[in-house]
Amino acid sequence: MTLRVVDAVGAVPREAWDALLDPPANPFVSWTFLDALETSGCAGPGHGWKPRHLTLWRGERLIAAAPAYLKYDHEGDFARDWVWSGAVERAGVRYFPRLLVTVPITPVPGRRILVAPGEDRAAATRLLVEGAQKVARDEKASSVHVLYAHESELEDLAAAGMVLRMDFQAHWVNRGYATTDDFLRLGLDSKQRRNARVERTKPAGQGITIRTVRGEELAADRDRYGRLAHSFYHATVSKMRWGRPWLNAPFFARIFHDMPEPLELVVATHHGEAIAGAFNVQHGGRLFGRYWGCHEDHDVLHFNVCLHHSIDDCIARGLAVFEGGAGGEHKILRGFDLAPTHGAHWFANSRINKEIGSFLNEERRARADELSKWHHIHRKVPKTTDG
Repeated sequence: MTLRVVDAVGAVPREAWDALLDPPANPFVSWTFLDALETSGCAGPGHGWKPRHLTLWRGERLIAAAPAYLKYDHEGDFARDWVWSGAVERAGVRYFPRLLVTVPITPVPGRRILVAPGEDRAAATRLLVEGAQKVARDEKASSVHVLYAHESELEDLAAAGMVLRMDFQAHWVNRGYATTDDFLRLGLDSKQRRNARVERTKPAGQGITIRTVRGEELAADRDRYGRLAHSFYHATVSKMRWGRPWLNAPFFARIFHDMPEPLELVVATHHGEAIAGAFNVQHGGRLFGRYWGCHEDHDVLHFNVCLHHSIDDCIARGLAVFEGGAGGEHKILRGFDLAPTHGAHWFANSRINKEIGSFLNEERRARADELSKWHHIHRKVPKTTDG
């Protein structure tokens, strides 16, 4: 087998890359999504990303791959590694660049090690990790980080010499709710339930309607919906004091045109005009919430467009999980659960690797305990008939 490092996903035939995708490999690691990020410049040198994709070949057949990038800053990677980055610099070791095995600007858990059916996943993981470590050394990167890995990958990553990390996101879990009323009654405590009911009545009083565009309807007018999704994203990012326009119009145009099937756009309409929306992606039994934006400000519009509407939609369609994206406290208050995310890390400097490894082992134990306690408390929601 031969390891090849390529500087663009476009250097690999689309059919060969996508043949590696299995159910845990959501659309974010598809060839089209990654190529859209790269060719639009969103995941390019201008934003601190240098593609260094790891590909494993048997002759001319691609048998495994990992999307990897040299990253020269913290912008848009959601690595949450500021905990130790300063300490590494103070120890006299340059932290940037580091090699990230991830999907740029997309903190969504899923496959990071892509392996062809019938191949030995553990062996492929070991070879790709060894390849990543060699790239890091050759290109003077401080470290290798596999971000938002799928839980099933962790054992193989650890066996390949990487130290695991646990973090948290807020995910809504469908516990067999037949109706929205079931969720409000069984999934929330009385205070949360009253708040949710009040928020959910707001759009009607504001003259706002909310619906999801997907499937054939979206595909039939994909270019317009791509422009609309970008307009929402750009409108909100531009309002934020520390906003970063990591995604551009060519990116949205590309994915809506070339891969409309998993895309969904929640659209809020006021007086006949689309004023707000949320861009989601659906895969298997999961809905992934990505970006939201608005052209008009209305009370609790964000919560209705981004959370309440999609929770109701998941219940109606029988979807199992709604991953609402980064950030969490406001989601927890509206019925989302604390859910673990996972990563794996390795540092070229052996002393730093040992010290941060010890820190991560302790942190992981503490977070596992925190997660257990949280679910013990918050999943024992008192069931009352008020609200």
